[in-house]
Parts: sequence; structure tokens; C-alpha cells
Amino acid sequence: MKTLYISDLDGTLLDSTPKTSEYTNSTINELLENGMIISFATARSLVTTKKVTKGLNFKYPLVVHNGTFIVDKDGTILQKNVFDKKDSDFILNTVLAQDLCPVVFSLIDEKQNFSYVIENANEATKDFLNARADDPRNREVESFDKLFDGEIYYFTLIGDEEKLEPLYNAFKDKYHCFYQVDMYSGEYWLEILSHIATKANAVKQLAKILSCEKIVAFGDGINDVDMFTVADECYAVENAVDELKNKATKIIDTNVKDGVAKYLKMRYTKESM
Repeated sequence: MKTLYISDLDGTLLDSTPKTSEYTNSTINELLENGMIISFATARSLVTTKKVTKGLNFKYPLVVHNGTFIVDKDGTILQKNVFDKKDSDFILNTVLAQDLCPVVFSLIDEKQNFSYVIENANEATKDFLNARADDPRNREVESFDKLFDGEIYYFTLIGDEEKLEPLYNAFKDKYHCFYQVDMYSGEYWLEILSHIATKANAVKQLAKILSCEKIVAFGDGINDVDMFTVADECYAVENAVDELKNKATKIIDTNVKDGVAKYLKMRYTKESM
């Protein structure tokens, strides 16, 4: 029986810097060479995933943007779970009416972009954009009309609780939303995706692509809950939120102590005996 081992990144596989440690890199690279099917499911894009996992030798497709895409290691989109035009227009019009600065992720001519009008950006959003100034997807536009271009698949909003929480409550029952305090900046983030863009959905799709009959998942946060529901086994790192721990098969060591890599090595050793 082929098994897909799938791990979240931030708070799970990455340490607090955030990046993958030398131990995690060397261990997972060795396990991949020995035949384990190991991949990752993250809220990040492929671009930022590669930055924080420098040293890992990707072998299998990845789940990015919380289940929006399954991408090959070279960025080729193998599966997409995106908004229809009616829904993306509704969300964008609603957000713009609140004088917020949405970062709008879209496919334009099948290339990934994130677009924004800088005039309404708060300092937290500017920090987000400045950190991605050299990102090839960066697309600053002068007109709000340009935010509607292409095939929209993701919205990111960073701001005050009093503005973002009402939007979360308005959207959460129809779309796949994440509303939380960012672990690194302490700012409130609202991320909005299509209802079909979930880690659970994408992980099942990835397992089918790879002809795997079993899923073993690792995570730490609220956005990993749905992935745990479709896994045959699920492991929460010690630093995970309680809601995820309550759904876990077992609790493993923390992200800063290479909990996932240590478990994978133990599992490979045990199954090779």
C-alpha cells in the first residue's frame, strides 16, 4: 500500500525563523531518496515555500495556497480549485467598499500574480508587500478595476480586528476563510478562498495523482483541521492548537525540535525492519 506523508510548513515543519533546519533537510532528503512519498500542504505559494525550505530536494507535487493549487516543483499547475467570476466579483466589491487594501491573487494568462492598489494599504500590508518586492508575481496597479483581472483564486487582507471580523462573519459560511493573528507579525489576517479550495480536497487529489491509498498528515494550526479529517493517520506537533491536538492520532515533538522529521525517520526505520 503506497502512503502519502503530507506536512504543513509554518509551525509544523519550519522552525521559528522560519525555515527548515539542517537536520530536517538532510533527514527528509534521505527518506525521499529511500522511497518515502513526502510532500507538503501550505498556505504559502510555491515561491515563498522554496525560500523557507531551501535545502529540501522536492520530488513530488505540493499543495499550496491552502489547497488552491497542486503544483509540480517547477511551478506547473496540475490542479486548480478557484473562484467562479460571480463570487470573486462579489467578494472584491464588498471588500473595496470597506476602504481596505486587498491583495488579490489571480491567474492572468495562466501566470500567477498578486495585485493591489497601494493607496489604501496600512503599514502591515506594506510590510507584506515590501517583503515580496522582488517576487515575480508582484503586480501593483493604479486602478481598482485592474484588481478584477484574470481568474481570482485568493484574497489576503491584513488589518484591524474591527474591520476584518465583520467580513469574516459575512463570508465564512459561503467561502473557505481563515481569520487569525499571524504568528510572526501579530497582525490580524483574513484569507478568503473558494469553498473547494481546502487542504482536505487538494490532499485527496494529490493522493490520487500519486496513486497513494493511504494518507498520513502532520500539522499545527486551524487550517490543518480539514486535512486531518481525510487522513488515515494524523499527527499534531506539541506546539499545535488544542483543536488540532484533539483530532490527532498522536502528539509528536515540536516544530523547533524537528518533530516531523524525527517521526518520519522513526516510521521509515520501523517499516524497513
